[in-house]
Amino acid sequence: MSVTLPLIDSPRPVVRTRAPHWAVRAAWATVLCTVPSGVWRLVLGFGGDVGFTGELGEMYQGIDIMVYVLVLTVASQAAAFLTLGLVRPWGEAAPRWMPVVGGRALPRRAVITVAALGAVAVTALCAAIALVPGGPLANPDFPQGDAGLIMHLCYAPLLAWGPLVLALTIAYARRTRA
Repeated sequence: MSVTLPLIDSPRPVVRTRAPHWAVRAAWATVLCTVPSGVWRLVLGFGGDVGFTGELGEMYQGIDIMVYVLVLTVASQAAAFLTLGLVRPWGEAAPRWMPVVGGRALPRRAVITVAALGAVAVTALCAAIALVPGGPLANPDFPQGDAGLIMHLCYAPLLAWGPLVLALTIAYARRTRA
């Protein structure tokens, strides 16, 4: 079902077509797949023993790490929530309450470009960390045993984040083309 809405000072009308159900579920999955790693980081940031030893165990303590994990967790959750814009009306037009741009259509190409670049970046980063032999996870100071298993289980969902965003970006591009 399509609805054309006139927007204030909009260079083009926005034709809103509902996102398919699979896309809405996938968008929420992107948000949910960032939660376990965020919780794990917060435990680390607030002084919980997550299994780091040696130099890393000493380095990952104190106020600096607390601030770092708070910022990283908020940033990753915010980025994941932005994915919902690929299936919601505010991904096609800025909400009216926003100063200056409120009610204006978002440039379709810009949305697609930013989402695609984000998908590729997240996929590359997560794959590099998790899948490269001799990568950061090979460091013996990283959590081992049960602590290592918990860390891996918390971070594993991030491997789906990039591919989900890419699928949603393709669906957004198809749904919003003129």
